Amino acid sequence: MKPILQEFAVRFQYPVYFTANVFAPENEVLAEILRMAGPGRHKILCIVDEGVASTEPNILKQIEGYHLHYRDTMTAVCPPLVIPGGELAKNSLKYVDLVQEAIHDFGVCRQSFVLAIGGGALLDVVGYATAISHRGVRLIRVPTTALSQGDSGVGVKNGINTFDKKNFTGTFAPPYAVINDFVFLRTLSQRDWISGLAEAVKVALLKDSAFFSFLEANVQALVQRDDVAMRYAIYRSAELHIRHIGTAGDPFESSSSRPLDFGHWAAHKLELLTHFRLRHGEAVAVGIALDTTYSYLCGMLSQSDWCRSLALLSQLGFALYAPELEQRPGEDDENGPLFHGLQEFREHLGGELTLTLLQGIGKPLEVHHMDTNMLLDAIRVLREGNWAGTSPAFLKEAVCEQLSW
Repeated sequence: MKPILQEFAVRFQYPVYFTANVFAPENEVLAEILRMAGPGRHKILCIVDEGVASTEPNILKQIEGYHLHYRDTMTAVCPPLVIPGGELAKNSLKYVDLVQEAIHDFGVCRQSFVLAIGGGALLDVVGYATAISHRGVRLIRVPTTALSQGDSGVGVKNGINTFDKKNFTGTFAPPYAVINDFVFLRTLSQRDWISGLAEAVKVALLKDSAFFSFLEANVQALVQRDDVAMRYAIYRSAELHIRHIGTAGDPFESSSSRPLDFGHWAAHKLELLTHFRLRHGEAVAVGIALDTTYSYLCGMLSQSDWCRSLALLSQLGFALYAPELEQRPGEDDENGPLFHGLQEFREHLGGELTLTLLQGIGKPLEVHHMDTNMLLDAIRVLREGNWAGTSPAFLKEAVCEQLSW
């Protein structure tokens, strides 16, 4: 008998809104999202990041008041459920199970909604729980950090950390909608405010030299918490991430290439090695610095673009080196645990190792091999911090004398 070939295409579409005071009664964004799903009252389960609840003490009352104001459109199945956020919340199934229990206990179905309000880790936990409940409950994300508003909260992935690997367990599950409320950013610590800009720098380096120039020109405004500069940085970062997901031809990463994970092979490993002392954005900044320096040392990237990249990260306030980059190897580990990140990165997608490096600002290049000795040289350059000092000729001679240019 001949095989039966089944083929079909599924169209995914979701809006990303940019607003302020999403739970003010006069703000109809959330209500309109539910109305677009059809007439009547829609069940909604609201889950709030513990960190958001503590920094926004009135948020729970605001949410309940919003539900009452729009009671013809929505009905809350219970008071907002508050669970911990932060990367440590992703290190077990505990909070995934808690969300699933609420979905079960309150009869939340595929025609209902889960509303997740919090940072990227909270959105990952809730996103995974909704994706595996009833094979997919409709999820509305309200990212509350600069990083999640510009990157993770507007994408199609979610997951938790298992087997000591970042996001080993997860799914591809596009949200029903995303609401970026810039007011939440005002309560961020300076550390979290800046941390979110690492992904903006990353996507600018990969896709938009003009955006990179904007970040350079506005670096002091961004550091000093200028609302206008930050709103544009987040908007453009989100736009570039979403455009890649929708138009690059591989939204669910079925190939062995992940261009948007530039700098992430080291970043994911650093988060684990530092026991999450480093925020995700901070680890990404180190990973970008490492891969950018490697790109320069192997002759791919000009000295000018290399120094501009590291200078922007440094001026934003990121450290470009972490001691864990040089954590001592074990008995069966020649170069140290950081280098396991390369293998884990390859295993995550399978196939040939495929990494994105730079041949210019806005000009990525995929490679399938990284030279261990050159990576060690790149780490040493970052440790010594002399990238911003002497001339490129001196740097080549003093730090990279063994390399062939």
